[in-house]
Amino acid sequence: MLDPEGSVEHQPASSFPKVLLIPLAMLLAIAALLLLAFSATRQKEPDFYTFKVVNIRGKLVSLEKYRGAVSLVVNVASECGYTDSHYKALQQLQRDLGPYHFNVLAFPCNQFGQQEPDTNKEIESFARKTYGASFPMFSKITVSGAGAIPAFKYLIDSTGEEPTWNFWKYLVDPNGKVVKAWDSTVSVEEIRPHVTELVRKIILKKKDEL
Repeated sequence: MLDPEGSVEHQPASSFPKVLLIPLAMLLAIAALLLLAFSATRQKEPDFYTFKVVNIRGKLVSLEKYRGAVSLVVNVASECGYTDSHYKALQQLQRDLGPYHFNVLAFPCNQFGQQEPDTNKEIESFARKTYGASFPMFSKITVSGAGAIPAFKYLIDSTGEEPTWNFWKYLVDPNGKVVKAWDSTVSVEEIRPHVTELVRKIILKKKDEL
Protein backbone atom coordinates (compact mmCIF):
# COMPACT_ATOMS: atom_id res chain seq x y z
CA MET A 1 0.00 0.00 0.00
CA LEU A 2 1.26 3.47 -0.99
CA ASP A 3 1.07 6.51 1.28
CA PRO A 4 0.16 9.95 -0.10
CA GLU A 5 3.81 10.60 -0.90
CA GLY A 6 3.84 7.49 -3.06
CA SER A 7 6.15 5.50 -0.81
CA VAL A 8 5.48 2.05 0.52
CA GLU A 9 3.66 2.04 3.86
CA HIS A 10 5.43 -0.10 6.50
CA GLN A 11 3.12 -1.99 8.83
CA PRO A 12 4.41 -2.25 12.44
CA ALA A 13 5.57 -5.76 13.35
CA SER A 14 3.22 -7.61 15.65
CA SER A 15 4.28 -7.61 19.34
CA PHE A 16 2.15 -10.65 20.18
CA PRO A 17 5.00 -13.20 20.27
CA LYS A 18 7.05 -10.91 22.56
CA VAL A 19 4.13 -10.63 24.96
CA LEU A 20 3.99 -14.39 25.15
CA LEU A 21 7.69 -14.63 26.03
CA ILE A 22 7.29 -12.93 29.42
CA PRO A 23 4.80 -15.37 31.00
CA LEU A 24 6.64 -18.29 29.37
CA ALA A 25 9.88 -17.20 31.02
CA MET A 26 8.07 -16.85 34.34
CA LEU A 27 6.64 -20.35 34.03
CA LEU A 28 10.07 -21.78 33.27
CA ALA A 29 11.56 -19.99 36.27
CA ILE A 30 8.82 -21.29 38.56
CA ALA A 31 9.28 -24.82 37.21
CA ALA A 32 13.03 -24.60 37.86
CA LEU A 33 12.44 -23.42 41.43
CA LEU A 34 9.96 -26.23 42.08
CA LEU A 35 12.44 -28.77 40.73
CA LEU A 36 15.17 -27.42 43.00
CA ALA A 37 12.84 -27.49 46.00
CA PHE A 38 11.82 -31.07 45.23
CA SER A 39 15.45 -32.13 44.89
CA ALA A 40 16.36 -30.43 48.17
CA THR A 41 13.48 -32.17 49.92
CA ARG A 42 14.62 -35.54 48.65
CA GLN A 43 18.20 -34.84 49.67
CA LYS A 44 17.09 -33.86 53.18
CA GLU A 45 15.10 -37.02 53.76
CA PRO A 46 15.80 -37.77 57.43
CA ASP A 47 18.10 -40.53 58.57
CA PHE A 48 19.65 -41.22 61.96
CA TYR A 49 22.58 -38.89 61.38
CA THR A 50 20.37 -35.87 60.61
CA PHE A 51 19.32 -35.58 64.26
CA LYS A 52 20.85 -33.53 67.05
CA VAL A 53 21.21 -34.85 70.59
CA VAL A 54 22.71 -33.72 73.90
CA ASN A 55 25.96 -35.36 74.90
CA ILE A 56 26.80 -36.61 78.39
CA ARG A 57 28.41 -33.22 79.19
CA GLY A 58 25.21 -31.34 78.31
CA LYS A 59 26.27 -29.97 74.92
CA LEU A 60 23.96 -30.10 71.91
CA VAL A 61 25.74 -32.05 69.16
CA SER A 62 24.89 -33.22 65.66
CA LEU A 63 25.03 -36.91 64.84
CA GLU A 64 26.34 -35.90 61.40
CA LYS A 65 29.87 -36.35 62.76
CA TYR A 66 29.28 -40.12 62.70
CA ARG A 67 28.09 -40.23 59.09
CA GLY A 68 30.28 -42.50 57.01
CA ALA A 69 30.83 -44.87 59.92
CA VAL A 70 28.79 -47.74 61.36
CA SER A 71 27.03 -47.07 64.67
CA LEU A 72 25.59 -49.38 67.30
CA VAL A 73 23.06 -47.34 69.27
CA VAL A 74 22.36 -48.69 72.75
CA ASN A 75 20.16 -47.56 75.65
CA VAL A 76 22.41 -48.28 78.63
CA ALA A 77 21.80 -48.54 82.39
CA SER A 78 24.23 -48.82 85.30
CA GLU A 79 22.25 -51.07 87.64
CA CYS A 80 20.81 -53.67 85.28
CA GLY A 81 21.47 -57.40 85.21
CA TYR A 82 22.81 -56.89 81.69
CA THR A 83 25.12 -54.02 82.64
CA ASP A 84 28.36 -55.88 83.25
CA SER A 85 28.27 -58.22 80.27
CA HIS A 86 27.09 -55.54 77.85
CA TYR A 87 29.46 -52.77 78.93
CA LYS A 88 32.45 -55.12 78.72
CA ALA A 89 31.44 -56.40 75.27
CA LEU A 90 30.54 -52.95 73.93
CA GLN A 91 33.90 -51.54 74.99
CA GLN A 92 35.69 -54.49 73.40
CA LEU A 93 33.78 -53.88 70.17
CA GLN A 94 34.70 -50.20 70.28
CA ARG A 95 38.34 -51.08 70.90
CA ASP A 96 38.44 -53.60 68.06
CA LEU A 97 36.58 -51.64 65.38
CA GLY A 98 36.45 -47.97 66.37
CA PRO A 99 36.56 -45.10 66.20
CA TYR A 100 37.12 -44.31 62.50
CA HIS A 101 34.80 -46.88 60.94
CA PHE A 102 32.61 -47.74 63.92
CA ASN A 103 31.24 -46.34 67.19
CA VAL A 104 29.04 -47.50 70.01
CA LEU A 105 26.65 -44.63 70.79
CA ALA A 106 25.44 -45.03 74.38
CA PHE A 107 22.25 -43.36 75.59
CA PRO A 108 21.60 -43.78 79.35
CA CYS A 109 17.96 -44.35 80.20
CA ASN A 110 16.15 -44.68 83.54
CA GLN A 111 12.88 -45.76 81.95
CA PHE A 112 13.06 -49.47 82.70
CA GLY A 113 13.18 -50.58 86.31
CA GLN A 114 14.65 -47.22 87.39
CA GLN A 115 18.09 -48.75 86.82
CA GLU A 116 19.86 -45.56 85.69
CA PRO A 117 19.02 -43.21 88.59
CA ASP A 118 22.26 -41.20 88.76
CA THR A 119 23.23 -37.89 87.15
CA ASN A 120 24.95 -37.71 83.78
CA LYS A 121 28.24 -36.92 85.48
CA GLU A 122 27.93 -39.97 87.75
CA ILE A 123 26.89 -42.21 84.86
CA GLU A 124 29.88 -41.16 82.77
CA SER A 125 32.26 -41.60 85.70
CA PHE A 126 30.89 -45.10 86.35
CA ALA A 127 31.25 -46.19 82.72
CA ARG A 128 34.72 -44.70 82.22
CA LYS A 129 36.21 -45.90 85.53
CA THR A 130 34.55 -49.32 85.77
CA TYR A 131 34.75 -50.41 82.12
CA GLY A 132 37.19 -47.97 80.55
CA ALA A 133 34.38 -46.96 78.20
CA SER A 134 35.87 -44.91 75.37
CA PHE A 135 32.78 -44.75 73.15
CA PRO A 136 30.58 -41.62 72.87
CA MET A 137 27.97 -41.21 75.59
CA PHE A 138 24.94 -38.97 75.62
CA SER A 139 22.62 -37.34 78.11
CA LYS A 140 20.05 -39.49 79.92
CA ILE A 141 16.88 -39.73 77.84
CA THR A 142 13.54 -41.46 77.30
CA VAL A 143 13.76 -44.02 74.50
CA SER A 144 10.19 -45.26 74.10
CA GLY A 145 6.66 -43.97 74.33
CA ALA A 146 5.46 -40.41 73.77
CA GLY A 147 8.52 -38.91 75.45
CA ALA A 148 11.10 -40.64 73.26
CA ILE A 149 13.60 -38.27 71.65
CA PRO A 150 13.30 -37.86 67.84
CA ALA A 151 16.47 -39.88 67.14
CA PHE A 152 15.04 -42.90 68.94
CA LYS A 153 11.62 -42.40 67.38
CA TYR A 154 13.40 -42.69 64.04
CA LEU A 155 15.06 -45.96 65.12
CA ILE A 156 11.71 -47.33 66.26
CA ASP A 157 9.82 -46.23 63.14
CA SER A 158 12.53 -47.66 60.89
CA THR A 159 12.52 -51.11 62.49
CA GLY A 160 9.09 -51.46 64.10
CA GLU A 161 11.04 -52.45 67.22
CA GLU A 162 10.56 -50.36 70.38
CA PRO A 163 12.77 -50.85 73.45
CA THR A 164 11.05 -52.71 76.28
CA TRP A 165 14.12 -52.90 78.53
CA ASN A 166 17.71 -51.72 78.88
CA PHE A 167 20.43 -52.51 76.35
CA TRP A 168 18.44 -52.65 73.16
CA LYS A 169 20.81 -52.37 70.22
CA TYR A 170 20.19 -50.69 66.84
CA LEU A 171 22.71 -51.12 64.04
CA VAL A 172 22.99 -48.06 61.78
CA ASP A 173 24.86 -48.10 58.47
CA PRO A 174 27.23 -45.35 57.20
CA ASN A 175 24.32 -43.56 55.48
CA GLY A 176 22.25 -43.36 58.65
CA LYS A 177 19.81 -46.11 57.73
CA VAL A 178 18.87 -48.67 60.37
CA VAL A 179 19.92 -52.20 59.44
CA LYS A 180 18.57 -54.25 62.35
CA ALA A 181 17.55 -54.15 66.02
CA TRP A 182 18.17 -56.61 68.86
CA ASP A 183 16.69 -56.77 72.34
CA SER A 184 18.48 -57.13 75.67
CA THR A 185 18.65 -60.91 75.54
CA VAL A 186 20.85 -60.90 72.43
CA SER A 187 24.51 -60.57 73.37
CA VAL A 188 26.95 -58.19 71.70
CA GLU A 189 29.01 -61.22 70.66
CA GLU A 190 26.05 -62.55 68.68
CA ILE A 191 25.67 -59.37 66.66
CA ARG A 192 29.40 -58.75 66.17
CA PRO A 193 29.40 -60.48 62.72
CA HIS A 194 26.75 -58.04 61.46
CA VAL A 195 28.81 -55.07 62.64
CA THR A 196 32.07 -56.47 61.28
CA GLU A 197 30.54 -57.07 57.85
CA LEU A 198 29.41 -53.44 57.54
CA VAL A 199 32.81 -52.17 58.68
CA ARG A 200 34.53 -54.48 56.18
CA LYS A 201 32.46 -52.96 53.36
CA ILE A 202 33.56 -49.44 54.36
CA ILE A 203 37.23 -50.45 54.36
CA LEU A 204 36.95 -52.20 50.97
CA LYS A 205 35.18 -49.22 49.46
CA LYS A 206 37.90 -46.85 50.67
CA LYS A 207 40.58 -49.12 49.23
CA ASP A 208 38.82 -49.15 45.86
CA GLU A 209 38.71 -45.34 45.90
CA LEU A 210 42.49 -45.03 46.41
